[in-house]
Amino acid sequence: MATNLDGLRRQLLETAASVNSSGLLSMSGHGNLSVRVPGKDEMLFTAGGSLRDLPSHAIVRIRLDGTLLEGELPPIANAVVHMHTAVYQDLDDVACVLHTHSPYATAFAVAGREIECWSEAMAIFGLGAGVPIAAYGPRGSEVAVANIRAQLSAGTRAVLLANHGVLAFHRSPAETVAVNVVLEEAAQSAIYAAGIGGATVIPPEMIQASFARAADFAVRGSARA
Repeated sequence: MATNLDGLRRQLLETAASVNSSGLLSMSGHGNLSVRVPGKDEMLFTAGGSLRDLPSHAIVRIRLDGTLLEGELPPIANAVVHMHTAVYQDLDDVACVLHTHSPYATAFAVAGREIECWSEAMAIFGLGAGVPIAAYGPRGSEVAVANIRAQLSAGTRAVLLANHGVLAFHRSPAETVAVNVVLEEAAQSAIYAAGIGGATVIPPEMIQASFARAADFAVRGSARA
């Protein structure tokens, strides 16, 4: 099990670096990231506050009931632990949770506006139903966590946190980062489009067609001569 945990820690550090290089982080660099420990009701969690230059000692191991099992968890990081554990408890297929203040998507969260399916990338990544908003609650409070849980469902891959930021989650770290990137790009495009008449939503039948087409390509794999 120790080897597996070491591999997960490396994966978490690599994913944090990927988030940093993707341009998702706000000026403060604030964000937190976690991965589920396979076969256990546990997660590894970044307790550093920032995802920039995350040191390995800032990764802690936490039971999904919030009990700290290994490492040091500062109060400011401890406040958002249950934001992560709630997703793992409610969605069995989720293996990674990412919280950022990615600027354009957070603008929608601050405005109290959901992100709709304005881009093909959202349809391809299973975000065709748009991204809902969890009503505001003080950071890490029972109210905030309950508001997040109210927006979780089998098809949800991200939630906007009103007046706060973004919570993305998926079956793998790479897919989780991709979801946040797709949302950030869609939000950026919509804000730019506001100056020329506004963004338009892809028709539902075309959302499904794009998703199905992407799934078909994935099954076929790479073309070879």
